[in-house]
Amino acid sequence: MIAAGVMSGTSLDGIDAACVEIEPDGNAYRIRVLDFATTAWDASLRARVLDALPPNPGNIAELARLHAETGRAFGLAARAIAGGRRLDYVASHGQTIFHDGDAGVTLQIGDAFAIREAALATVCYDFRSADCAAGGHGAPLVPYFDQLALRDVSEDRVALNIGGIANVTLLPRGGARDPGVVAFDTGPGNMLLDAFVAARSGGAERMDENGALAASGAVDAALFERMIGDGYFARPAPKTTGRERFGAGFLAAHRDALERLSPGDGAATLLEVTAASIAEAIEASGFGRAHVLASGGGARNGRLMERLAARLPAARVETTEAMGVPVEAKEAIAFALLGYETLRGRAANVPSATGARAAVLLGAIAPYELGALLERMDRECRASS
Repeated sequence: MIAAGVMSGTSLDGIDAACVEIEPDGNAYRIRVLDFATTAWDASLRARVLDALPPNPGNIAELARLHAETGRAFGLAARAIAGGRRLDYVASHGQTIFHDGDAGVTLQIGDAFAIREAALATVCYDFRSADCAAGGHGAPLVPYFDQLALRDVSEDRVALNIGGIANVTLLPRGGARDPGVVAFDTGPGNMLLDAFVAARSGGAERMDENGALAASGAVDAALFERMIGDGYFARPAPKTTGRERFGAGFLAAHRDALERLSPGDGAATLLEVTAASIAEAIEASGFGRAHVLASGGGARNGRLMERLAARLPAARVETTEAMGVPVEAKEAIAFALLGYETLRGRAANVPSATGARAAVLLGAIAPYELGALLERMDRECRASS
């Protein structure tokens, strides 16, 4: 099957699209990345999405327009990444507008039917809602991919993704599947640092490229201790978080202290909060000597990776590219795999990671020549068994 996985994370850095070939291989899969690209958001559309996010009050009519326009943008990204290939299906995570894992409430926009019309393919979407309905947090969902693609029989591993929010999947040495795999959000990834840089630059910059600004400054110890003392970090897994906790409101709560710091010192302090919260979560989970494989935009931040390695001296810290998984593409690839399982009718959440009562079938389907697609998939799966 040729599939496109599309998504946009909490940082709204762009629309990630991966074109992959997926073949069942017994109870696992062979996945080959054919192409990957990040499409920049239209500046006006991105600004409107940001305006719709908490703590802003939002507007129902505007949200409906954003749902349609985001769907068209995702569909165009899927069609572009396909090139001349015919897509069997598209799997879209969409753009999260609101997520409260504790309450089991989540909402992603990106009209699947608009995607279907642009890509001319069946679309699998709304992956989080089924897990929430089963009592889970609706996240993280990527651990299903992590245990199939990154687990190793001879060493403990940690699959670390650093997007706007950072999350880990703890992979004890062993076989490919384990219903007890633990995964959770550790806290802020790039979100705080990105927001700080944007504010201090008057919007001229959206990120600290390679951590250069943070590397130029020094950590303010008092502010660091107040931030790292947030109650979320001490909570046990399963747990998820997002912009609602570590967005503008978090920075506003520390505004006075941040405004007294130079841009470099402020950036250094926020980067250290991210590094420390990730490292402490890994250490507390007993994986301080594991092989840490980082993905997401934060894996391209050289200073952040340095600080992670310094705080995890017994671990081996590198990116997922060491395993053949492109750093920016991992989550888009993961949702393409989740889409295959949706069409195959197989559960793809990991209850030990999300807190759901049971493993459940994820996703909804916007069908396009669905009967023929399912017949091809059935032949493919029977041939591999």
